[in-house]
Amino acid sequence: MLKMKKALLVLLVTLLAFPAFAVDTSGKKEEPSKAVWNRGIVTTIGFTQLSLMQWAAGGAGQLTLNTYVDAYLNMTKGKLLWNNELQAGYGFIENFETGYKKSDDRLIFDSKFGYKAAEKLYLSVVYNFRTQFADGVNSSNELVSQFMAPAYTSLGLGIDYSPIKNLSINIAPVTGKVTMVKTPELRTRYGNAEDQFARFELGAQVKFDGKVEVKDFKVSTQVVLFSDYLNKPQNIKVNWDLSADAKISQYFSVNLRTNLIYDDNTLVPKVKYVDHEKIEYDGKGIQLKEMFTIGLTYTFGEKKK
Repeated sequence: MLKMKKALLVLLVTLLAFPAFAVDTSGKKEEPSKAVWNRGIVTTIGFTQLSLMQWAAGGAGQLTLNTYVDAYLNMTKGKLLWNNELQAGYGFIENFETGYKKSDDRLIFDSKFGYKAAEKLYLSVVYNFRTQFADGVNSSNELVSQFMAPAYTSLGLGIDYSPIKNLSINIAPVTGKVTMVKTPELRTRYGNAEDQFARFELGAQVKFDGKVEVKDFKVSTQVVLFSDYLNKPQNIKVNWDLSADAKISQYFSVNLRTNLIYDDNTLVPKVKYVDHEKIEYDGKGIQLKEMFTIGLTYTFGEKKK
């Protein structure tokens, strides 16, 4: 109860502070400006096929496919900005001996609305939703994820600061986060009770967005840190995405994408050895995914700003 009161107090103070930040003390009235839109879609696809017949050195034939789509729609108008981004990725490995398994699966939507309060400083509202498309299984072929199992959504109020070009620091001291798991047998794996479809968290979020681009080489990264006021605020949740793209030609590129996650509410597959015996179990730990693709890349629309 005490934690809830503290959290509500933080929410109240922040909401009361917003009007004070939003006051324009310059005394100047700006003429209404026209909205400027920046939109486009970046697509990447990579494909590999291997076939073996009576191959003396051994091995197994397989098919691999990785696809990724990044769609964006951004708007600026006077002191207002509104940025939207939808990322969708899916990849699989079809091994002719061991069967089908997905290698990548993501559906992420980000939206940020801001009002310019000072030079390089915006009052902001940030929203995020992420889940996956298809069923996922572990090494024992047991179901561990599905569409909306889990799914995460969050809404944060705070400020957005851009000290230099292509670097944004968003601080949202009031952030509500919901973890949804539609499949009852998977709920405890992601921190929910067996009869709990949605679990609510109220805390603070800090988000870093950075990008470096030199000719045909681009690196972008996003780090999200979240602390839950209501439950173990010292256990910081981490979600770190990094993407590096290098163009080989007009249509072909090399892409590297990594994702690091730490969430003490999520169980991950782990291994330990007892008396030289390998034992697999679920526990808390860091998740890391890395994907390297050489494939076809094409951009529809304008260059992303």
